[in-house]
Amino acid sequence: MKKRISLLLACLLILSLTPLMPAAAESTPTLSIVATIFPQYDFVRAVAGDTGAVALTMLLKPGAEAHTYEPTPQDIISIRNADLFIYVGGESDAWVTDILASMPDSKVKALKLTDMVPTVQEEHVQGMEAEPTADANASPEMDEHVWTSPVNAIAMVNVISEEMCALDTAHADAFRANAQAYTAKLQSLDAAFRQVVSTAKRTELIFGDRFAQRYFTKEYGLTYYAAFPGCSAETEPSAQTVAFLINKVEQDQVPLILYPELSTHTLADTISEATGVPTHIFYACHNVTADEFAAGKTVVDYLTDNLETLKIALN
Repeated sequence: MKKRISLLLACLLILSLTPLMPAAAESTPTLSIVATIFPQYDFVRAVAGDTGAVALTMLLKPGAEAHTYEPTPQDIISIRNADLFIYVGGESDAWVTDILASMPDSKVKALKLTDMVPTVQEEHVQGMEAEPTADANASPEMDEHVWTSPVNAIAMVNVISEEMCALDTAHADAFRANAQAYTAKLQSLDAAFRQVVSTAKRTELIFGDRFAQRYFTKEYGLTYYAAFPGCSAETEPSAQTVAFLINKVEQDQVPLILYPELSTHTLADTISEATGVPTHIFYACHNVTADEFAAGKTVVDYLTDNLETLKIALN
């Protein structure tokens, strides 16, 4: 989503007046890393492990909506003073280009998740609410939710690990070992997802909400129907969209209606009331609640929950 220009200009003004702060020589962490949202925060946390070598910051506050995030002046200062800044890329991170261009004297190295894996465009499947646009010929946006595929997550962890190793060679062996342990869990989940799909009665999922699982469904050969594409600004579906999803659930005898985390799941509940089919969360890992964040929940935890949900949704 487009970021308000006035806020960006204010951030850049404060940034221009803020000197670079040298790292304290006596501080324990040797790397300062800033991540915009939860997936890359979790990947860095896993690679860092218990080395104590990384001071890690997530800009998006737990419980906040990822698609409407706007950087604060303090966020900009955190990026400026970091060794490594990891963001997703795409329309939601359009603000990053100007921010990085404004700090040529910063030591920060920027990594973009959408550069680490092949990307696909958002698509409008049958019954989905059309995104209003001023340009009828506008191309579909890139789907930014690249981490939802475990295969992509493995690739990202490896890239992030190698960058951390390059920046802190003293902890490189530990970083690589931690990355290997984490990707082994992701590989196990990938195999489990494939097993579930290969033995399932159906290959169709219904999302009564935004759809952020394009990379996941593509990876495992699943079809889907949903109310909105992944980063849609729309929140109220038309009567036609609601009717289509209700009919789809009934006609295809779908056993579960899905919705993403931090959703009001109002539409999913409406479909459930009309069909008698239960609803269930299916995590996209944009963000976590404050309690989940404090409890140290990981992407692996959420994918494990999704695995159990998928067993029900496809059978």
